[in-house]
Amino acid sequence: MNRRNFVKQAAVTGAGIFLTRDLLARPKGPVYGHNGMRYRMDNKWGNLDPHLHPVNDCHEMVQDSKGRIILLTNETKNNILIYSKSGRLLDFWGHEFPGAHGLTLVNENGEEFLFITDIKRHQVFKTTMTGRILMTIDYPQEPGIYQKKEQFVPTETTYTNKGDFYIADGYGAQYVLHYDHKGKLLNYFGGRGDGDAHLDNAHGILVDHRPENPLLLVTDRTRTCFKRFSLKGELMDVLHLPGACVCRPVIHGDHLYAAVLRSPDMSKEASGFVTILDKSGKVVSNIGGTEPVYKDGQLQQMVQADKIFIHPHDVCVDDEENLYVAQWASGKVYPYKFTRV
Repeated sequence: MNRRNFVKQAAVTGAGIFLTRDLLARPKGPVYGHNGMRYRMDNKWGNLDPHLHPVNDCHEMVQDSKGRIILLTNETKNNILIYSKSGRLLDFWGHEFPGAHGLTLVNENGEEFLFITDIKRHQVFKTTMTGRILMTIDYPQEPGIYQKKEQFVPTETTYTNKGDFYIADGYGAQYVLHYDHKGKLLNYFGGRGDGDAHLDNAHGILVDHRPENPLLLVTDRTRTCFKRFSLKGELMDVLHLPGACVCRPVIHGDHLYAAVLRSPDMSKEASGFVTILDKSGKVVSNIGGTEPVYKDGQLQQMVQADKIFIHPHDVCVDDEENLYVAQWASGKVYPYKFTRV
């Protein structure tokens, strides 16, 4: 065997060894879910040394174009933890976001950025992928809907293909605020009040590009639903999810995913699960929750069925359709991974 063939054979053999090790190392935990959307749980996936890289509340997670899993926590020793899909820590940064809550990844002409909402600083920040702050959004004074910054408690952002963005003031006055790419306020709608056009705990927001005409999906968490608005702020319809106090909507492919913080309402602690809806808005699977049941076309109340979560707060779906679940007020646990089976 000449040297070239020897090196090639050694590389193939080595790759086989690592592949075998990887297969053997895959989690063999329990499987959860329904209707072909089933997942094997690994609750040790994101564990790190809490003395070196602690977490407090693990609020939200995204995957960037490099395949990295980015976690936002309100622990100021490291607001951002960056993992590989296998759970290895790749990088960390951030000490200035004590109320870090919302994390949104945006792509501008091939370059990625992050939007971070801070509920204690009452601000929204646009940063580079390494944490340099590029833009800061304070409470809007122009329309007169806020008298002081403490009334503005932003929980989430979403970005459009045109570069403008929306902020959900989910812990504040419950407005959805529309800005251009430079941070100029264009419009606002919603606000606290009765009636479907108003909001109560507008915790999450997302531009849904699945319809021919994109819509805004806005969480109304205490009312256990998502509300669909036009990009101009006109209410289109309400997606009722009885028993599910949902956090932000996350779309991957044709499906919509959401962490359910509590069930059947916000009064019951440690009662969360994860829900998955198809393109038509029908719930097809619940991870840790009861199997979705429809009677006469109406979704019946859903509740926690398995004690695998305490307060799940967000779901990240990776490029292999595996899930990562971050939790709030859950004993400072690191994220769990759910491998699609």
